[in-house]
Amino acid sequence: MVYTWQYYDLVLGGILASMVFGVSIGYLTAVSLSLSVIGAGFVAVAIIGHGLFVNGPVDEPSDLTNEVETLN
Repeated sequence: MVYTWQYYDLVLGGILASMVFGVSIGYLTAVSLSLSVIGAGFVAVAIIGHGLFVNGPVDEPSDLTNEVETLN
């Protein structure tokens, strides 16, 4: 079985990469750690926003009106 990368795998990877990059910038340059992590957090928020609102997990807006089946 071959695993294929999905869009949301890339979203999660982008969030991780932006935060690791922010911490790395904070430790390896003269930029303060708190400032670099905050900047990376804004990048992560932008990636999350794209995953939720631009390329959302539904196919059509009518999918949002479907009733949810109860658990069990």
